[in-house]
Amino acid sequence: MKGRAVALDVLADGRRAAALMVDGRLADVFVDAPEAWGPAQPGAIFLGKMGRPMKGQGGAMVELGDGLTGFLRESRGLAPGAPVLVQVSGVVEPGKAPPVTPRVLFKSRYAIVTPGKPGLNLSRRVKDEEAADAALEAAHAAMDGAAEDMGLSLRSSVAGADPQAIRDDAAEMRQLAEAILAESGPAPQLLMDAPDAHLLAWRDWAEPAPDLVDDEPGVFDRLSVWDALAEALTPRVPLRGGADMYVEPTRALIAVDVNTRGDTSPAAGLKANVAAFRALPGALRLRGLAGQVAIDTAPFPKKERSQLEQVMRGAIRHDGGEITLAGWSPLGHLELQRKRDRHPLKELLKDALPDL
Repeated sequence: MKGRAVALDVLADGRRAAALMVDGRLADVFVDAPEAWGPAQPGAIFLGKMGRPMKGQGGAMVELGDGLTGFLRESRGLAPGAPVLVQVSGVVEPGKAPPVTPRVLFKSRYAIVTPGKPGLNLSRRVKDEEAADAALEAAHAAMDGAAEDMGLSLRSSVAGADPQAIRDDAAEMRQLAEAILAESGPAPQLLMDAPDAHLLAWRDWAEPAPDLVDDEPGVFDRLSVWDALAEALTPRVPLRGGADMYVEPTRALIAVDVNTRGDTSPAAGLKANVAAFRALPGALRLRGLAGQVAIDTAPFPKKERSQLEQVMRGAIRHDGGEITLAGWSPLGHLELQRKRDRHPLKELLKDALPDL
């Protein structure tokens, strides 16, 4: 089907899953982590208790409760045993402490409340002046009387949204932030669960607004989401023009191999590399792959490196993920670093799709 469709379903074990289909192709997916992985998932907020600094690692462990620990890099000035409000900011391999940050954010569909970072900000993607003025007016009303150090950022989804909906959304996030910040109970303890897959879909797939939202049981079958997931979890990513790339995780890094499939001319290599660079950020996000990424490009004229770098930078901006472009290695590989902000999709679905 044409357009943007959001499918909300439930796995056999009760975990929630959400898929974003764009023109019939799988563009993104959220899947709840298994319960056994614990509550220290991205977005969860804890009132933690500081541990001792980790020598040589530039940070400290934080007790989160129930035997859980997190790693806080910004630990200067926090004494061991002191309570500290932290939010899980990423994922790590099983058995390791997830990263946490004291800069907690309260994110919703239209607004992000930012304690400790005052000011009112509007996404640069909102170009319509009338929509921008209406959104800012709604935000000012929602934040009237808030603490001076509490800020608010309006997301691009406010473009075209009802001002009252923006105001209600921002006010709800402000109230939640104030309640969490006022918590003075014993440390450590969980104060706010990580958002589940359906909430993430409602929150993060609002711009542009989907044409269809289907939460009827079995929607993954009806919209062929399972088939798309199985295809996404294979290494091969087909590209325009008949080329392809293989995205394969190893223990040390993510290896990407770009192929022209027959035509070995420099022009064909450049064209394949452009297509691969445009597709790679989305392919990594969809698969939940992160860390160091090394791209073995198809042969192309070395003088075109700057052009390919610009293509990659544009793709990174469009995708919105936290990716650092490290540059070209001595062997001619382009290297990236992607933040670990979600679990590998294959690990999340290995019980739901046991044949993978």
